[in-house]
Amino acid sequence: MRIAAIWIVLLGAACVAAGLYGAVHNQVSYTISPDYFHAFKFKQFHVAPGLQNRVGASWVGWQAAWWMGVVAGGPLILVGRKLFADWSIVRPVLEAYLVLTITALLIGGGALLRAYLVIDAAHLPPFWIPPDAVDPVAFSRAGELHDASYAGAVIGVLSGAVWQVYRSRRGTSGAV
Repeated sequence: MRIAAIWIVLLGAACVAAGLYGAVHNQVSYTISPDYFHAFKFKQFHVAPGLQNRVGASWVGWQAAWWMGVVAGGPLILVGRKLFADWSIVRPVLEAYLVLTITALLIGGGALLRAYLVIDAAHLPPFWIPPDAVDPVAFSRAGELHDASYAGAVIGVLSGAVWQVYRSRRGTSGAV
């Protein structure tokens, strides 16, 4: 019963962290391209007209990301459970969440840098751009950031799992 409570708290923490990541991430995206939200995301998430601003962008980020806490946190909790005893699972799993976050930031940041280097009016990516997009270049750059961030989360789960294995083999207290 005790380990189940730990799992629930860790999974809840992952969902909150993922939601906050999404909210902050969308502040960066909104800075790059408000058009990405006005021509696409606000419609997709049915955001009320009065919230179609930075607050709405954060809300969209929360909605789009909180569930990644289950997708990403679940496997990291399972790895931690395999490697560490009951209460000693908490710190390595939280560290794995940090590794995941840093990985997603680096991959998203790298994709954004790449987008600024290669995307211009003559070189737009082949994905869909809504007809009412005012600035297709900025829209595409924000889209690249969003796509890469999800990929970064998936790679981050692997990085977090590897971190936990490394930590357990290093002889950190609590290893089973």
